[in-house]
Amino acid sequence: MSTSANVTPSHPHFSNGQSCTDRVNRFLQNIESKKHLNAFLSVFTNEALDRARLIDEKIKQGTAGKLAGLVVGIKDVLAYENHPLQASSKILNGFISKFTATAVQRLLNDDAIIIGRQNCDEFAMGSSNENSAFGAVLNDIDNTRVPGGSSGGSAVAVMAEMCDVSLGSDTGGSVRQPAAFCGLYGLKPTYSRISRHGLVAYGSSFDCIGIFSKSLKTMATVLEVISGPDEFDSTVSRQAVPHFEDSLQQTSKKFKIAYLKDALHSEAVQPEIKAALQLKIDQLKSAGHTVEGIDFALSEYVLPTYYILATAEASSNLSRYDGVRYGQRSPNTTDLQSMYKKTRAEGFGKEVQRRILLGTFVLSASYYDAYYTKAQKVRRLIREQTKKILTEYNFILSPTTPTTAFKIGEHTNNPVEMYLADLFSVHANVAGVPAISVPCGKDKQGLPIGLQITANDFDEAGLFQFSNVIQNLA
Repeated sequence: MSTSANVTPSHPHFSNGQSCTDRVNRFLQNIESKKHLNAFLSVFTNEALDRARLIDEKIKQGTAGKLAGLVVGIKDVLAYENHPLQASSKILNGFISKFTATAVQRLLNDDAIIIGRQNCDEFAMGSSNENSAFGAVLNDIDNTRVPGGSSGGSAVAVMAEMCDVSLGSDTGGSVRQPAAFCGLYGLKPTYSRISRHGLVAYGSSFDCIGIFSKSLKTMATVLEVISGPDEFDSTVSRQAVPHFEDSLQQTSKKFKIAYLKDALHSEAVQPEIKAALQLKIDQLKSAGHTVEGIDFALSEYVLPTYYILATAEASSNLSRYDGVRYGQRSPNTTDLQSMYKKTRAEGFGKEVQRRILLGTFVLSASYYDAYYTKAQKVRRLIREQTKKILTEYNFILSPTTPTTAFKIGEHTNNPVEMYLADLFSVHANVAGVPAISVPCGKDKQGLPIGLQITANDFDEAGLFQFSNVIQNLA
């Protein structure tokens, strides 16, 4: 929320003693040398360099903002005025944004540098970044594997040193899951903590702007800057925004933590991920924290509830892409009806079509009460039960994902297998609470493992504090 003119940057790690211009040049070189990863759709080379030179001057004069020198990439679902915005879809071919998303504007106000637009699953629908109209993004550790989705390009850009931080979007795990696959911190804040103005809508009651970073300190600072009230978003919270970085100071506080017992026994969870979770549980107990296993009685309903409601909202939100107002229009049309049908058939990819059809089905007159209304009631029960657990415990600990990064093409023919990649991550979106994925070792193949910490509403400061505790466990 802040715009910190006349404040000398107190974060030397944003510049590391280098000029902003040198840092931008280094990131641009990495983007070029690793372009085979397909992380960026547009690179704002000249603009980023011009801005870096301007901010170098502001630093010399002592008038630079809090984020001076921070180089940021933005997922291709965030509006940036006079820049392309496509949600990685053919249906928005040639579209140039007419305004800037609030979160992006707040970064710019505090002198961050936007270096480019990042590849993602089309309309943020996917768990592998294989659904983009611009091709799959590759994992930098192993190019035969996915980076996770839908914010795969944003995760890979941070992982492969193409920028300091990326802004992604998280509707059912689309920041935390790729963060786990790429060995990063990935934060989904409380629903409404960050304004959604300028975020391309997928599931409006689930969508959150999230952050990728290799540093908790950087992530905390970025969250503080982009959070808070916004006149353009009536759903955004008016809660005060804390100084999140303060929560990263060492603490002797002892926490009470719940973990999901199912995660340690389920055959769907990779053995190394179970072992990583068990190790952290043992270390936390040894350090004097209270750690108890719990059963979440509604766990089997979380994923179906999410997919019923999210697809319904997608069907409604994506009805605006019709070839009439903007974006692609099929040239092979004879009348209005054929223009609608052919534009949408040619412009949307298969996964987006699948979710629109599912959503249209659950919203249809015959099935509305049986599916949509019932799912809304179950969602309320899930939120209530989650909140009850989080009044008894400070945090819920679980895997972020059931497996580490899988092979490209491994699940593309079976949508249900792909949806199961969101098994642990969708819970926080259904309940509306904040969650973070924290790097937690590697499996036998050297692929990163992520553990997820979930907190109560608006306790991002607690997430940062406990993530710091987790990382410092011996």
